[in-house]
Amino acid sequence: MRCIWIKNPLAVFTANEHDARGGILISDGKIIELVALNALPTLPYDEVFDAKDLVILPGLINSHHHFYQTLTRAWAPVVNAPLFPWLKTLYPVWAKLNPEQLHLATQVALSELLLSGCTFAADHHYLFPNQLSHAIDVQVEASKDLGLRVMLTRGSMSLGEDAGGLPPQHTVQDMDSILKDSERLIHRYHQRTDDAMINIALAPCSPFSVTPNIMRESAKLADELDVRLHTHLAETLDEENFCLEMFGMRTVDYLESVGWLNSRTWLAHGIHFNADEIQRLGQAQVGICHCPHSNMRLASGICPTLDLMHAGSTIGLGVDGSASGDASNLILEARQAMYLQRLKYGAEVITPELALKWATQGSAQLLGREKHLGQIAEGFQADLAMYRLDDIRFSGTHDPIAALLLCGADRAEHVMVNGKWVVKAQQLVNLDLEELLVKHRQAAKDLLAA
Repeated sequence: MRCIWIKNPLAVFTANEHDARGGILISDGKIIELVALNALPTLPYDEVFDAKDLVILPGLINSHHHFYQTLTRAWAPVVNAPLFPWLKTLYPVWAKLNPEQLHLATQVALSELLLSGCTFAADHHYLFPNQLSHAIDVQVEASKDLGLRVMLTRGSMSLGEDAGGLPPQHTVQDMDSILKDSERLIHRYHQRTDDAMINIALAPCSPFSVTPNIMRESAKLADELDVRLHTHLAETLDEENFCLEMFGMRTVDYLESVGWLNSRTWLAHGIHFNADEIQRLGQAQVGICHCPHSNMRLASGICPTLDLMHAGSTIGLGVDGSASGDASNLILEARQAMYLQRLKYGAEVITPELALKWATQGSAQLLGREKHLGQIAEGFQADLAMYRLDDIRFSGTHDPIAALLLCGADRAEHVMVNGKWVVKAQQLVNLDLEELLVKHRQAAKDLLAA
């Protein structure tokens, strides 16, 4: 196996206390040695990559997204809408998605994430109209071309308008179809090795779009097949009121009633919890994916990140769907998380390093990959994001790590996944982006014209 020494970086954020200022030694897709400042590797190497102008982070990890929504960004009818009207207006558009459109939307979302420094991305896909019954299979194929890791969650909607839910009736599925496809996908695609490129999780969409039965049965299946559970929860006050009216309980009580209050679960948003609920979530080690851009765009509220962390929950970051977060840029999401959380907790405690930990170590833990992703450490996978600070926005900066967020880094110079280059000199290695964007723009027009 060839061994590469990524030598003498400008700065390294390891997401731990290890010293890698002299560089990182990589072989067979793994980090095999961290080199201290002014030291040489103790292991032999075949190749040297000069990183003297680069700031190196663990590959960023996106723990909540809706890839298909890249086709409906900045759509005028919903630009100023809060969550429930936003959804009601968009559901009929999304229900027209076909496999080719989903393939293009997935590749655009993943390309944008990769270019921002993301090496592992979770998607929450819950739309399975008749023409898109094999949506997750489409996403698997779309992701293979780019070379980054994916957590594809088999979402579902089973509570339509006729039964008091939010989605149109023609967008929901019956429980038997959902569970059979979930089991099929896990057996076919879910990988369990340290270097796994594809993971599958189960993800009933939200309290206002699925029945309690599908929540319970999904939890049982996840436990039986040892995969993770994901859903939206406590995103808005409308959702809280829906749970009170439909189920007679608040969101966390509902979560417990369907068997989801455990460490297998990670939630998107997690905004509207009271103090008791925060303690219960922490004690159960339920994880929370913070999505600041989306929460601000839809005026949903601010996730109580530090309260949840102090209670025992893990916090990760997600860009959310590209029709509410609108961009799929994870380094900018980390910047927004830092600034939004400073409004709630103060500048002294919400540091650039904390926000970057949420985007790396925290998200890795949410997705069950904390033993080999999300840090720069010996034995971890060689997933790295590298940034240059030579743009005008960085001129005069002194702390390279802080500069990434404070000065608004938005594009990685190089990205490595599993020891392989997937972005070089700000260009995708494995995909013709210009050709993809031509097809994607046309698909977006076709979807809205249908």
